[in-house]
Amino acid sequence: MRVAVLATGGKDSILALHRVLSEGHEVKYLATMIPRRDDSWMFHYPNIELMDLVAGAVGIPLAKAETSGVKEDELEDLKRLLETLGVEGVVSGAITSTYQKTRIDHMCTQLGLVSLAPLWHKEPLDLLDEIVGLGFDVIITAVFAYGFDETWLGRKIDRTTIADFVNFNRKYGVSLVGEGGEYETLVLDAPLYKRRIAIVEAEKIWKAQNGLFRIVKAELENKS
Repeated sequence: MRVAVLATGGKDSILALHRVLSEGHEVKYLATMIPRRDDSWMFHYPNIELMDLVAGAVGIPLAKAETSGVKEDELEDLKRLLETLGVEGVVSGAITSTYQKTRIDHMCTQLGLVSLAPLWHKEPLDLLDEIVGLGFDVIITAVFAYGFDETWLGRKIDRTTIADFVNFNRKYGVSLVGEGGEYETLVLDAPLYKRRIAIVEAEKIWKAQNGLFRIVKAELENKS
C-alpha cells in the first residue's frame, strides 16, 4: 500500500515507520505539521524543524505544512496536506492516545484513506525494549512532568533510562512512552537510516518544571 507516515522524528513515529517498511508498504512521504504555537493538541513541537534532516537520513521525501496549532483546526490543516499526496493510507505512531487516534481515523474516513497505527495498544514497556533492541539512537529533547530535572535533557534512551522510566511511572504516574506529553524525543540513528544525524551545537533551556534540549545546529553524516 502507498502510504504517508505522520512523522516528527520522535521514537514513536520512527518505530511506526520501521514497522510499515518491514511489512512491505511503500512509504511515499513523511508528512509533518509545523505548529505555530508550542501547545499544539495534536502535533510535536520541540526541534520539529529538524524533520528535513530526518527525511534526508531515511531517504524519503518530506511533505510539510504549517498549522495554527489550535485545537481541531489543526486537523483541517493536516487534511489539506494529505489531500495532495496521492497515497492510499496514513500511518501514525499512536499508542494509547484515543484523542489522537480517533481524530486521525475520522480524517482518513473523510479522505477515503486507510488509517494504520502499528503501535496501537502495544505494551509501552515492550515498545521501549524494542527501540533499544533494534539499536535506535534516541535522545530526550524535552521534559514536562514532575520528577524530571535538567539532567534528562539530551539523555540517551537505554536500559538504564527505561528502568528510570518504570520507577517514574510507579512514583508519579508518568507514561512510559511519554504519550501524555511528559517527554519528547529525537531519533538520531536507526537501522532504516541511510545516514545518521550528528548534533553540532545544542543548549539546555530550563524553566520551572519544563525543560527543552534545543538543537541549534545538526548535520547528516555517513555511517561508519
